[in-house]
Parts: sequence; structure tokens; C-alpha cells
Amino acid sequence: MDLYERLVKKEAKLALVGLGYVGMPIAVAFARKINVIGFDFNESKIEKYKQGIDPTNEVGDEAVKASTVEFTSDPKSLKEASFIIVAVPTPVNDDHTPDLTPLEGASKFVGENLKKGTVVVFESTVYPGVTEETCKPIIEKYSGLKCGVDWKIGYSPERINPGDKVHRLNTIKKIVSGMDAETLDTVARVYELVVDAGVHRASSIQVAEAAKVIENSQRDINIAFMNELSIIFHRMGIDTKEVLEAAGTKWNFLNFRPGLVGGHCIGIDPYYLTYRAEQFGYHSQIILSGRRINDDMGKYCAEQLVKLLIRNDLPVRRARVAILGFTFKENCPDTRNTKVMDIVKELREYGIEPMIVDPEGDAAEAQKLYGVTFHDLSEVKDMDGVIMAVKHKEFESWTPDTIAGFYNPAHKTKVFSDLKGIYDRKDFPAPEWDYWRL
Repeated sequence: MDLYERLVKKEAKLALVGLGYVGMPIAVAFARKINVIGFDFNESKIEKYKQGIDPTNEVGDEAVKASTVEFTSDPKSLKEASFIIVAVPTPVNDDHTPDLTPLEGASKFVGENLKKGTVVVFESTVYPGVTEETCKPIIEKYSGLKCGVDWKIGYSPERINPGDKVHRLNTIKKIVSGMDAETLDTVARVYELVVDAGVHRASSIQVAEAAKVIENSQRDINIAFMNELSIIFHRMGIDTKEVLEAAGTKWNFLNFRPGLVGGHCIGIDPYYLTYRAEQFGYHSQIILSGRRINDDMGKYCAEQLVKLLIRNDLPVRRARVAILGFTFKENCPDTRNTKVMDIVKELREYGIEPMIVDPEGDAAEAQKLYGVTFHDLSEVKDMDGVIMAVKHKEFESWTPDTIAGFYNPAHKTKVFSDLKGIYDRKDFPAPEWDYWRL
């Protein structure tokens, strides 16, 4: 009986290493079909899962409560697994070089608890070569077992989109790869248990790694182009959103929009690719150029608000400014690598300490990562300026009267930066409003 059959007959277990925005949905999905161990070093997170609480909001409390996943923070539990999926973050250092520390740590603990015959599959986004050149040797070192003889390795890049309730694990075609044909077949069959959209069998692990890292790099470059257009058109006095809506009437025009590019994927993955390219003697031009534009957009947005304050004879230093939304994307609690923080930092350079409101964001995480404190919406009063930074659903339903209630009634003009262009600018006419958007 092969590994796939033993998993299906529940004579073998699958383990998930890393229960964040990616790992948790995978664990819950597989638990509907086979026996699953959910492992994460974060004991407080594990306790929440055991209580039926989903801090990621990816699957929901009810799904966690109903799940049969064996949640644990004990790495020794991995000894029970015959199929291990590693889904840990792959961030970058301050100098934008890859930080493989989480991946190396996960590989170490997998190695220390690996048994013969196990298949280990990595999902973390990496540059081509990491799985076989970095992870495999670590597992071999700590397990004392030889890859290809005692255990097998594969790679299947995550494609989960945090906060997206349409494009889910089961609806997105899954790229799968393995060190040999037998491993590839096993990995493919296992993932087909939960991915209704099917799998794409890559010819090698490096092909699968490369495919993933260019997906987000492509998106990053396209958004950078939109951001550059926004900067250009503002200087011309042309509304960027109207331009894009007009251009979008052509069938093959790509529907991208300007905005802040943060998070732990699009704003990070391109650096993995360019880092690897440097090792092969090639210095990226397009990719890094796009990164520079996107990395500067928070500063640009803050500067535009300051200009609006000056234009309306409002004192800049100690101006009362509210920032609505802090997460890296809409309808998601994740604040990691949020570019809204760049706006905060730049406003502080002008002597402005903004009031941050985000009903969706993880307040504890924001405090830990950035030292910022979220305020209640009821505190947003007598403002000199308001920045709508994130397109949360609850913000979209607001009327101009709702937003007008946030301002100092003594001001003749309300300074409003609607970064994502959530609202119709016609509803914010001058001179009552000085409305700006990317």
C-alpha cells in the first residue's frame, strides 16, 4: 500500500508546520479527508485554535471548532506524520535580502522528528534552489536520513490570497513538484484531495519555485506602472482613475490600479528573485525599478496630504489627521509589512502624530510590530485631514455626510485623501472638500 492510500485510509497522518494565513486553511481542508496534525511554535495561537478561535479569519471560528485537526506546539508530534507540509513565512531583512531563518528553523525541527518513508513538501515562497540547496541539507543533517533513499522532498507553492473569499485553496489550481516521478505523483494525488481546481505538475522543484516567485513579481511591476502613471497624471491635472476606466474599455487592457503594495508576498517576493539573479551575475532592472516606485508610495501619499493642508491654510505641525485602515490589504487583519506605516512615519517627520483606526486589523500585532495603538472610530472628531488608506467593506458604505462628521466644523474645506478611490469624487465637490486620490 502506497503513502497516498495509507493517508486516505487514515493509517497515516499529514502534518502541517506553520498555522498562519496559509497553513491554517490547508490544515482544515485536509482534515475533512484525512488525519491531520497542525503544528505551530506559537503556543498562544495553538490555544486559540483549540478553543475554536480563528485569529486569521481565513476559515472562521465555526470551521475551526468543527475541525478534527490535532493542534499542537510540540515538535515531537511530527514523528507521527508520513506527509509533512511546511508553510512558514519567508520575509526579507532590512537590506531587502532574503531572510530564510523561519524556513531553516522549520527544516531543523522537521529533521529532528523525521521518520523513514516521509514525504516533505514546502509551500513557502522562495527563489529557485532553496528547497533542495538549503532545506534538504538541514533536514538530512538533523535527521541522519538520506534524501531520495530514506525520505523524499517536494514543493507546492502557496497561492492563498488572505481575505479573499472567492479565490480559495480549493478553487485555485495548485502547482506541484517532486524530486522524482514517484514523489511528484504522490504529492499531486494528495493535493488533489482538497484542490477541486486540480493540479499542475511542474517538471522540477526549481520550475515550481520560479513559477511562484514570478507571479507576485509580475503583479508588483504592473502596480508600479500604475503608481507611476498616477504621479504623472497628477502633475498634469488629470484624474488617474478616470483614465484607467477609459483605457479599460479595450479588451486586452490589464485591470490594475495604483496603491500601496505591502504584505508578505507582493512587496517581498521580487527581492527573492533579484537576489538569486545577482548570484548568477545579473542585476535586475525592471523588477527593482518597480520595487523602488512601490516602496516610495507611502511617502508620496503623506506628502500629498501635507500639500493639501498647506493649500487650505491649515497648520501642518501637530495637525489632527486620522488614518482609516492600517492592514496591508482590505478585509484582512494582517498588518505585517503594511505600507500604511510608511505614511505614519512620513507624517511624523512633519510633526503630525496620526490617529489610526482599523476595525479589521490585529491591534495586538500592530502594537508589537510597530508600536502603534489603534483608536476607536468614535474618537475621530475635529480632524484637519483624513486619509482613507484601506478599502475595508465597512468603510465602503459610508456617505459623504458620515465622513464630514470627522472634521473640525470650523474649517471651510475638508481635506480628504481617498487613496484607493473608494468613493465617487463627484460626491466631494469643492470648495467644501479638497478631495485627492491616487
